[in-house]
Amino acid sequence: MEKLIIQGGTPLEGRIRVSSAKNAVLPIIAATLLASTPSTLLEIPDLEDVHTICDVIASLGVKVTKDGDNITFDASTISAVEAPYDLVRRMRASFLVMGPLLARKGEARIALPGGCAIGSRPIDLHLKAFEALGATITMGEDFVEAKAPEGLKGNLIYLDFPSVGATENVIMAATFAEGKTIIENAAEEPEIVDLATFLNSMGANIRGAGTDVIRIEGVKELKGAVHTVIPDRIEAGTYLIAAAMAGGNVYVENALSEHLKPVVAKLKEAGVTVEEDIDGIRVISDGNLKATDIKTLPYPGFPTDMQAQFMAMTTIAKGKSTVMETVFENRFMHVGELQKMGASIEVDDRKAFVTGVDQLVGAEVEATDLRCGAALVCAGLAAKGVTKVGQLTHIDRGYDNLVTKLKGIGANIVRVDE
Repeated sequence: MEKLIIQGGTPLEGRIRVSSAKNAVLPIIAATLLASTPSTLLEIPDLEDVHTICDVIASLGVKVTKDGDNITFDASTISAVEAPYDLVRRMRASFLVMGPLLARKGEARIALPGGCAIGSRPIDLHLKAFEALGATITMGEDFVEAKAPEGLKGNLIYLDFPSVGATENVIMAATFAEGKTIIENAAEEPEIVDLATFLNSMGANIRGAGTDVIRIEGVKELKGAVHTVIPDRIEAGTYLIAAAMAGGNVYVENALSEHLKPVVAKLKEAGVTVEEDIDGIRVISDGNLKATDIKTLPYPGFPTDMQAQFMAMTTIAKGKSTVMETVFENRFMHVGELQKMGASIEVDDRKAFVTGVDQLVGAEVEATDLRCGAALVCAGLAAKGVTKVGQLTHIDRGYDNLVTKLKGIGANIVRVDE
């Protein structure tokens, strides 16, 4: 089994570059299904989730061609409308192919999705929206099928929760729907804006992305486009936390501060020096941190994908911090692993109460999900002694070249096969 071996206690210094956003890359790759000519995506990170979504759309007949970190998708012919279970079970985001398949082919059949076990992420919002656009939904024991043989019709859709995945799926489905579709209570994440930018560059007519009301005027056809995906705000935030915990002076290149406002604000509240400019964000920390409360919310609130990493930081902050998770009901699985390192955390339903300790101590821990893995790496960099992090498949889903990047700023970290 592969593990990360981290010798903690070394301050971090230098520059570290953020890759393209995993959570933007995945829906944009799904969106290439809508184009009648090839699309090329530039600077795509080498992630397990990217490999999975590429395998999913290749199984539908899309020709996928890699050239370094650029990937071309030729969906001029689609030979299947069913995403196979053995691929979809690896990752929930595979469900994002349903919208474009329904729009392009009039039908789609998808195995029920897998991915990180961080709580209920129901697909009912997606399905209700597809029904509002005129699709007929059939639920099987382990699959869901949608059909719209006469095509989709534009409609007013209100999402009960501003789900990112549902917003993305509906945008893609509505791109070819006859007439106008309006999505109310839409997700506002930067990844939604990037998807709309890509679709518009292919010939779609989408307005309002980045607000809670998105308007889509249906078109007849989309042509392929060339697109560079936005930087990964969660990867950037992880490096900011790592530097704050370990101490030092780190410049995070390609980080967009406007995508990280709540994270930056909370870092400053914790006593970290944060300097923002057009090319990135600098963190200067002596490791002496103040207790800080956070509450996760849909964008532009504090991101749930940064909750685990921030909780790791509060474990060594002076005083008592409260971490409240409002997005997913089972996103405290990292608590038990941080406790193995000496963290003082008590959980009551969706609240975690953290009392800072003087120092974490290295231990053998497991990445129970993607962001748990990131939190444990941050904790290991600040801990006394050696930390061994297992279950790296989760980390590989979302962090490109993590060991090399962290070594570049002075981290004592290696990946071994024990």
